[in-house]
Amino acid sequence: MKQIDLSELGLGQRQVHWNLTTPLLYEETIRHQQGWLGQDGQLIVNTGKFTGRSPNDKFFIDEPGCHDLVDWGKVNKPLASEKFEGLWKRVQAYLKDRELFVLDCYAGADPDYRLPFRVITEDAWHNLFAKTMFIEGTPEELETHVPEYTVVNVPNFHADPAIDGTASSTFILVNFARKLILIGGTSYAGEIKKSIFTLLNYLLPQKGVLGMHCSANVGQDGTCALFFGLSGTGKTTLSADPERPLIGDDEHGWSDNGIFNFEGGCYAKMIRLSRSAEPEIWAAAHSFGTVLENVVFDPETRALDLDSEELTENTRAAYPISLLSNVVSEGRGPHPKQIILLTADAFGVLPPVARLTPEQAMYHFLSGYTAKLAGTERGVTEPQATFSTCFGAPFMVLHPTVYANLLGERIQRHDVTCWLVNTGWTGGQYGVGNRMPIAHTRALVHAILDGQLDGVDYKTDPIFGVAVPQSAPGVPASVLNPRESWADKAAYDQQAQKLAKLFAANFKQFEAKVGPAILQAGPKVGVTV
Repeated sequence: MKQIDLSELGLGQRQVHWNLTTPLLYEETIRHQQGWLGQDGQLIVNTGKFTGRSPNDKFFIDEPGCHDLVDWGKVNKPLASEKFEGLWKRVQAYLKDRELFVLDCYAGADPDYRLPFRVITEDAWHNLFAKTMFIEGTPEELETHVPEYTVVNVPNFHADPAIDGTASSTFILVNFARKLILIGGTSYAGEIKKSIFTLLNYLLPQKGVLGMHCSANVGQDGTCALFFGLSGTGKTTLSADPERPLIGDDEHGWSDNGIFNFEGGCYAKMIRLSRSAEPEIWAAAHSFGTVLENVVFDPETRALDLDSEELTENTRAAYPISLLSNVVSEGRGPHPKQIILLTADAFGVLPPVARLTPEQAMYHFLSGYTAKLAGTERGVTEPQATFSTCFGAPFMVLHPTVYANLLGERIQRHDVTCWLVNTGWTGGQYGVGNRMPIAHTRALVHAILDGQLDGVDYKTDPIFGVAVPQSAPGVPASVLNPRESWADKAAYDQQAQKLAKLFAANFKQFEAKVGPAILQAGPKVGVTV
């Protein structure tokens, strides 16, 4: 216990649990009956009815300092300052006589852009989640730690939409003027992680730094690769390569200094995780210090059932990146030489790998097409085609072209080769075809990073305009050309045109903001194969 002054937050000067060690946070979680000890020393928790993010419940406080910067719309919704203040006063009253767990930590491995912040939670395990996911300071650094922002997490407090102006009793409120983020009405810990990512995507571009929803690793030759993609497309799986040290699995910045991880942990999906296919992640998920969300287990032996989706498809493990054996400990890397845009194509018409021009890379980055996979968000029970700008629309606060222009400038300046990799369906659309074998995807990624696709023949896809390699180690030629993998070629043509039209309709929102070269880099509607 440490005496810590929270009076600036209106919480008074009181005793709180401040920067507890992992074992002590375990003890507090179990003492409060908020979690269970797993067979291998994990902490297992249940997040209740919220097993994914609640994007419709996130609001930004509309105030003069951010009003002209935020890209207001369906994703970035405004809330009046007076509504925030009213809700905040009730949260303060709610916390008056409760135990609090306080963590001081950092986001951003690059010291030039590192953000010190504080996480205050009413549940011990949420504090452990934050301790696991973010960057811990040294004891000396923590003595002088001054948080620039504070996250207050109160899952058991519920808003009143009629009074507070929220969409429901759940709320994620970001107040740039107050430098305060309030999260309530949900126990899903991913809201803490993504609120900080959202914050960095607001702050860093104003300093000329690109925030990215991507994983990153480094080859034996020192070259860096980035993997963009939404949840479930393979960012974590494909970047965890025994031959390439991992910088990070989810969120990074790209500054003039190079690439840097925002976090100090990983947040991997556990459903049907295979020990043989993903040994590094499997081992981390079976280690002390890992927080398992909504993973089914035997109540007596505490052995895990990773195949069960009884609670949710979106089972998760939060673990320190140090549990992986092959990582870049400093969380930083050079400017990338390869960028891979991952998509899970539910239509089954995109090639498993294609080389992109810089203009095509910007087009697909702005489009952010994939299939939204079951469980990642509430209400999603099967894959749905979706477009998520910058492969992370819920977390991009500024106009999408701000991020796209930063990306395009860096691609040109550092001579980066860009690729589109489809980890989705082949041989037919979802429900007809099959999911792309992970072995094929791994082989294609290795071929990209090892330069084995540099000298092969390419064919331009007549609809999507991308350059498709006609041979690749370990992958049949019929798989490389998706139309050939379909038994019904007419059905393929119909689905390809359907997807091309969806791309074109989605991209209309950017027509006034991008140049003609990017506009012409998209799929060709009406082309006959």
